[in-house]
Amino acid sequence: MAIDALGWMVLAPAIGALLLTTFPRGAGPAQRNFALLVSAAPLAIAIQLWARFDPAFGGFQFVEQAEWIPRFGIAWRLGVDGISLLLVLLTVLLTPLVLFAAPQSIHQRLKGYLVAMLLLETAMLGTLVALDLVLFYVFWELMLVPMFLIIGVWGGERRVYAALKFVLFTMVGSLPMLAAILYLGLHHADVAGAPSFALTDLYAARVVGTAQHWLFLAFSLAFAIKVPMWPLHTWLPDAHVEAPTGGSVILAGVLLKMGTYGFVRFVLPLFPDAVAAWSPLIGVLAVIGIVYGALVAMVQPDMKKLVAYSSVSHLGFVMLGIASLNSVALSGAVYQMVGHGLSTGALFLLVGVVYERRHTRLISEYGGLWTQMPRYAVCFLVVMLASVGLPGLSGFVGEFLILIGAFEASPWLAAGAVSGVVLGAAYMLRMYQRVMFGEIDEQKNGRLEDLHAGELAVLAPLLVLIVVMGVYPKPFLGMIETSVAETLQLATGGRESVPVSDAFAAACAGETETAAEASACGASTSAALAGERESADLQHRGAH
Repeated sequence: MAIDALGWMVLAPAIGALLLTTFPRGAGPAQRNFALLVSAAPLAIAIQLWARFDPAFGGFQFVEQAEWIPRFGIAWRLGVDGISLLLVLLTVLLTPLVLFAAPQSIHQRLKGYLVAMLLLETAMLGTLVALDLVLFYVFWELMLVPMFLIIGVWGGERRVYAALKFVLFTMVGSLPMLAAILYLGLHHADVAGAPSFALTDLYAARVVGTAQHWLFLAFSLAFAIKVPMWPLHTWLPDAHVEAPTGGSVILAGVLLKMGTYGFVRFVLPLFPDAVAAWSPLIGVLAVIGIVYGALVAMVQPDMKKLVAYSSVSHLGFVMLGIASLNSVALSGAVYQMVGHGLSTGALFLLVGVVYERRHTRLISEYGGLWTQMPRYAVCFLVVMLASVGLPGLSGFVGEFLILIGAFEASPWLAAGAVSGVVLGAAYMLRMYQRVMFGEIDEQKNGRLEDLHAGELAVLAPLLVLIVVMGVYPKPFLGMIETSVAETLQLATGGRESVPVSDAFAAACAGETETAAEASACGASTSAALAGERESADLQHRGAH
């Protein structure tokens, strides 16, 4: 089987993890440096793919395919579009940063931790680029094992409870999804004469009627738990609080996005009739999650738990954007996935910094850190403001687009979501004020060291991207625009295929056009049938 760039990007961390197991005990620096070198390979490949990526093409690019279990139509199929490539770039960025910071938070069994992180990177990348549903499911389940170990072995006092809860919740959703995947493959056999689990084949052999609604519910349960949507969120605070710092960064930065990505990649295009029927309920649950997460975060005494509940609220915005079923909101949802990954990952890193110095995350234990740790306070300020959606930082663009699109779909839901923005600013600013200002307790915090060079090196790429994505969103929106239009073409039958840049520019310029009018002015076309899409895909593959 010939492996191309995407395949090597996915498999390189797993190969490196196997090699890392041969390192002797006690060789901590060598183990960490080797893991960093291994994680640099997917990063380099992803950057190369980004440079070669054609944003004007809405189909999958860099596609590679090889037979795996041909009797059942199962194959090694990989490919990316603008949506998945942006999340791939987020994954390959956060992983080496977490590995670089590992010695600060992992003081025992460092080699095992590094091996687990590399295996997790392979599973996450495979989930994002798999175009065969069985292969996707294999990577989806593979993510459970290393994350279970990261929480259960290197976590806090209640680590075993949190790890088991994480696995049980995820498996409850995964098993119905597996049954639905098998049904889709068999349905393709009925329609086309041979089973297939290729995503593009299943677009063409679409299930109709009541069966589509049951399949929608099976997939949606798995993805809603992973997001996590209210009321399926209860595993998340425990997992975040008990996980080590690196585990929390990857969990918030990437793993939660697998749920929202699943809705965009699979649920919308495969089950359009069910999506149209159920999207109002998803929107309502999303707004409840936004408000509920913000209110619960407001009363948390633990910084890490506060950030965990803030994720419930922020990912509610993502789900609202998806449920709105228009290109402006969906583009905002994808943008928010990446922006949230950067800001929340940085927040967990910053909480981990003071935890390693004081061994407490209680807000009441701090105060006056601006005087004692000025570099830390400035970094925390930028990340906190990005999290609350300050214009000029990454969090603003995604939320702004989501609210524009949500208002077009349902003004009432958009109004409810706006309250989450206000509450988010309230709990974040309140936490910052209590931790950074006021009188410093010399006994507790008077001798705390400010950020050192290694910690600044980890935070610097995140801070730069937070600012760049806030000030100049055009390259990122341009990457996803055509892929979003293609997804909505399949999900709505062509009713929504509008370049988000037109609506965004009109809104930012203060024009009087509504989002719908902007859609009419700037509608873009994409392949309506899966056969046309695959044909264009093959042509584009030849060009690459």
